[in-house]
Amino acid sequence: MDFKVAISKDEDGIYIAECIDLPGCVSDGSTMQEAKKNVKEAIEAYLESLEKHGEKIPSKHSEIVRISVCT
Repeated sequence: MDFKVAISKDEDGIYIAECIDLPGCVSDGSTMQEAKKNVKEAIEAYLESLEKHGEKIPSKHSEIVRISVCT
């Protein structure tokens, strides 16, 4: 099963990885690879929790859009 993940770098240089399709499923890492590994683990734990509580996986209705802003 594939999920969309958005990764950004915060002001302290930490990579923040958020699973768009699973509300509240967020992780981080000091490198891009670490953030990817950590969010994969977070997604797995999220899905295990849903299964344990008899809940369904939220339906996917997200879209990734790249927006550039000139300042």
